[in-house]
Amino acid sequence: MAKQTNPIRANSFREEPVIAEKTEEPKKKKSSKTDPKEKPGKTEKPKREKKPKKPVNERHYRVGGLICLVLAIYLVLAFISYFQTYQEDSSFANDILSNLSFRNFLNSKYPVYNWMGKLGALTSYLVITKGLGVASFLLTLILLLLGSKIFFNISRIGIKRALKYSFFGLVWIPVALNAAFPGEDYLYGVYGFQMNVLLTEYLGYSGLILLLGFTFLSFLILAFNIPFRWIKKKEKQEVPVSMDLSQPGQAAEEIEPVNPSENARKSNILLDLAPEPPQPVPSDQNPAEISPEPKHSGVELQIEVPVPLEISDGPPPNGNEHYTIDTRYDPTLELRDYKFPPLDLLNDYLGDSLNVNKEELEANKERIVETLKNYDIKIQKIKASIGPTVTLYEIVPEAGVRISKIKNLEDDIALSLSAFGIRIIAPIPGKGTIGIEVPNQNPEIVSIKSLIASDKFQKSSFDLPFVLGKTISNEIYIADLTKLPHILMAGATGQGKSVGLNTIITSLLYKKHPSVIKFIMIDPKKVELSLFSKIERHYLAKLPDSDEAIITDTKKVIRTLNSLNIEMDKRYDLLQDAQVRNIKEYNEKFIARKLNPENDHKFLPYLILVIDEFADLIMTAGREIETPLTRLAQLARAVGIHLIIATQRPSVNIITGTIKANFPARIAFRVISKIDSRTILDSSGADQLIGRGDMLLSTGSDLVRIQCAFVDTPEIERVTEYIGSQRGFLQAHSLPEFNDEEPEGNKDFDPNQKDELFAEAARLIVQHQQGSTSLLQRRLKLGYNRAGRIIDQLESAGIVGPFEGSKAREVRYKDIISLEIHLKELGEY
Repeated sequence: MAKQTNPIRANSFREEPVIAEKTEEPKKKKSSKTDPKEKPGKTEKPKREKKPKKPVNERHYRVGGLICLVLAIYLVLAFISYFQTYQEDSSFANDILSNLSFRNFLNSKYPVYNWMGKLGALTSYLVITKGLGVASFLLTLILLLLGSKIFFNISRIGIKRALKYSFFGLVWIPVALNAAFPGEDYLYGVYGFQMNVLLTEYLGYSGLILLLGFTFLSFLILAFNIPFRWIKKKEKQEVPVSMDLSQPGQAAEEIEPVNPSENARKSNILLDLAPEPPQPVPSDQNPAEISPEPKHSGVELQIEVPVPLEISDGPPPNGNEHYTIDTRYDPTLELRDYKFPPLDLLNDYLGDSLNVNKEELEANKERIVETLKNYDIKIQKIKASIGPTVTLYEIVPEAGVRISKIKNLEDDIALSLSAFGIRIIAPIPGKGTIGIEVPNQNPEIVSIKSLIASDKFQKSSFDLPFVLGKTISNEIYIADLTKLPHILMAGATGQGKSVGLNTIITSLLYKKHPSVIKFIMIDPKKVELSLFSKIERHYLAKLPDSDEAIITDTKKVIRTLNSLNIEMDKRYDLLQDAQVRNIKEYNEKFIARKLNPENDHKFLPYLILVIDEFADLIMTAGREIETPLTRLAQLARAVGIHLIIATQRPSVNIITGTIKANFPARIAFRVISKIDSRTILDSSGADQLIGRGDMLLSTGSDLVRIQCAFVDTPEIERVTEYIGSQRGFLQAHSLPEFNDEEPEGNKDFDPNQKDELFAEAARLIVQHQQGSTSLLQRRLKLGYNRAGRIIDQLESAGIVGPFEGSKAREVRYKDIISLEIHLKELGEY
């Protein structure tokens, strides 16, 4: 075969490139014998301690990342332009290289057409024509990934893996392009031409093609673990929800229905998929019908499959059967004909049946084991717990493996599995294992109907039970609101926050009678909770003078929160008079007719405050919202007032430390950054969720990953219409009246009853031109009540205007001089 000739050979490198592999010399073993050259009694000099490295300035670090990004964009544009103008720009580059001088670079007679100018043309010529050809774009890719990782702080970008893949591409692509397209020098560069000539001379053209194919297939196997199974299997084997393990040989093949009563006391079933010795074939079974087991690695895989849910056959229970004794008071007597909504109003979803692809589990297991093996981490056993959207792989590492080493491989495992939302729990609380949560390829929809219809929810003995969804082990998660006792819910827009609120409310509507619970719903967005306005006369509570059942106005929100504080104080007085500690003991005593209604004793329903967008209230009202809300969170638990607050802005100025301290139960849906996750949960993890109802629940001790139950808007409409069509109370439950401000002119200013800080408060308000109670609280270190009285006195004195809702009061004096004159007239001096 004739050798290839090319015009670029004249300007090519004289020395042919040689690729040499570094070999490590074997370490010499230490001998037990002493060296005769060493003098006895001579001690080694102590090694000097290395000085600690100075921490890298974060700003310099980010500037370095920005430089990489700008350089990558510059080179991409220069390379793209060079492929269009390389014939014209080659003359300029050859002229510069023939006479290397700065003056020649500036005053060259050859024109340049590259988009990036002379420097872009020269760089492109050296890197592409004299270098690696098209493969040079891999250099820009490395710069782009490195710059993105540094500047945007993206931890999921694996630079080491990218460098390995790019190095193979830089070596392999130019040689392959020269073999496929000889004569196109701009595709493979001088390196591709020289390597092709060298390899063809020693191996021949056919040997070169064989070498290229071998190296490419080896790269695919080592990098992506492609098995190259050419024989198509008949069907994908799936792991059913339950399996009959009576015959070992049929553990992974045959599907048998399991009687729920037999497994009622069992929490799960373990299926061993490791290779087993051949079992004897039963006489009544054809040996040809037994399918061969797939090959496995040496690591044992166990699949933990949950027991099927037990569905209650009867209608939903009343939830108040213990109140129906004739000799006791029955709080449901006024609505004795009330019927709970039937389950037929809720939708069934195809995703309720759990079918897991066994091949997916095996493939994930092999990739996890292979990734850990690449970092010299060996494991003894791995077990898969299948959930609706996430599968938990519990691994038991061999002795001596550090947990932190596995924790740092989160990004590498995510890259090997090509999945988003992988979370490593190292170690799992209460177990001696390490958990790796991997999203399923086909996530299931968890319908609220299946959870409410479950025997676990119907027979729950909690005071305020509600369902959230299913855990990663496919178990129903039911919580008691009285034990939490308040819930803080946060997450980015569209990640399932409003659906989570609707799930909690709907499950309570299916469990508790209207006389037992009342909701106070606050919806600044005016559209999220409006569906529940139809149950106003059954389940809602509001101020007596309020026309709308769903509170949307900020002024009414402030009045409602203060009204709840008054209700809380009244309830504490009733508990004190009844000599009980909480609302449960009080109601039991009242039902037993041990408390006299003539002494203002009455049955106390649970009050649940639901706020859909807390951030909007804080931004508009601020302290006037946070102060009464914090007091409720601190004290209202014992008297049956519970808070459920949701926000889509989990920042520290919205979720303050005071609020977090009084909300031990926190639900985090997917957020954008780790900072937001730490703001909600005090730990990372919410930024690695997959969205669409995937959430983390923190109750103070540990984190539980749950797939939130899905309830659609038409379902809520059907439920509320069914409840609203029945006979209800005459009106919504009334909260105590709260008069936050007295009308202007109701009382005259009395100088003898003014506060000691009256003059100082007046100067402060005129100086800031802001007549608000919160300003006096912050600057004068006052409580809410005293600051409110000073504002009343300033209004009576004509210094500030009347109350205007969420706006600050009008300040009627614009400067200190006119104020001092007015204070002198009031007898302040």
